[in-house]
Amino acid sequence: MEYSHRYHAYPTQEVAADLEYHLDVHRQLYNHVRWDYTNSPEDDKPNEYDQNNKLPTWKRKWPVFGELYSKAAQATVARFHRNLSNLRKKEEKGYNVGRLKRQSPTEYRSVTYNQSGFDLDEKGGHDKYAYVRFSKIGWVKIRYSRRIPDHATIKEVTIKKETTGEWFVSFGLETDDANLPEKPDVDSLDASNSVGIDLGIQNYIHTSDGKTVEWLDLEDDYERLRREQRKLSRKQHGSNNYERQRQRVATIKRHIRRKVLDYQHKITTWLVREYDAVFVEDLNIQSMLQGDENARNKQDVAWRQFITLLEYKADLYGAHVVQIEARGTTKECASCGVETAKPIWVRDHSCPACGFETDRDANAAMNVLQRGFSELGLGWPESTPVETVAATDTTQFESVSASHVIETGSLPS
Repeated sequence: MEYSHRYHAYPTQEVAADLEYHLDVHRQLYNHVRWDYTNSPEDDKPNEYDQNNKLPTWKRKWPVFGELYSKAAQATVARFHRNLSNLRKKEEKGYNVGRLKRQSPTEYRSVTYNQSGFDLDEKGGHDKYAYVRFSKIGWVKIRYSRRIPDHATIKEVTIKKETTGEWFVSFGLETDDANLPEKPDVDSLDASNSVGIDLGIQNYIHTSDGKTVEWLDLEDDYERLRREQRKLSRKQHGSNNYERQRQRVATIKRHIRRKVLDYQHKITTWLVREYDAVFVEDLNIQSMLQGDENARNKQDVAWRQFITLLEYKADLYGAHVVQIEARGTTKECASCGVETAKPIWVRDHSCPACGFETDRDANAAMNVLQRGFSELGLGWPESTPVETVAATDTTQFESVSASHVIETGSLPS
């Protein structure tokens, strides 16, 4: 299993200057790799291996490239070809894509050391700090907020300068599956230790056992962002005042992203600790964001990021996470299966066929749970009425506020 840990970094003024210089040289190398690829014949485009073999020649011709650590330079070549591969995948899916463009100094902000050229000193600082050495650059102090597990192997280290001017260090880790908790046997799953999740509109999530988690209130943050963006629009582009204001705007944006990510970490950790199996809808996020007045809220919730966190934490904590077909979970009755069309403003489910009534999102969550069992080949026990999975009276739903999640870091069971 591969995952990453990210830490706030505090380079000295001298080391920060070296980092800035190396960032710019790596940017030049990236642009040269792009130039070499673009200007090669269409029937003889170089691959990553070919361009890695050209590095010694380029270093002799342009000595500035020789100042880079060799593995870091190879990682920059790999970065171009990874971007190229992602572009091709989008094109194969029918997207209208162009070409990879040259990277400007403001766009290229990270360097990766792959396999070697770095050291981690966990004992060099105080309890909350550690130091990372980057070859040809120096030692960088990091806030060591969580230790790297003893059973994890560091595969690569990336240092990045954010648009706010802050530095961060990310460790790419790999853990042998044998060191991970064993997931419960599929045959042992039932409605009591499993949950279906509906990613809602009125609430952040709605579970099949009657819990709702409210949305984060980001309106004050967005009002502040709009205010600072208006100030930025009045500054002269390229001036010192513009740059200072741009950093203020970037800081607010980063604060919003961190707030959402922190919230998602706490919710997903609760879910995989609380349940043996979590079933969630496989949503087409991109189509949902197109032409919708609610697009910003959907973007704020970052559902794809939420699902990604859920999947990787399931491996860390020993739980099953299964994505199921989302189409029809709202319309279909969780009790009898009859479909009933519901406009978005109708928040209750009332089945004309069997009379089952509940909250719209609760009905969807129960359908997600039932489809999850079918996906695993378990079926749904006929002896388990749907009413026992979640309360049919919406007043009995257990509502959990966003502030409670942030303050406590967990949800009630």
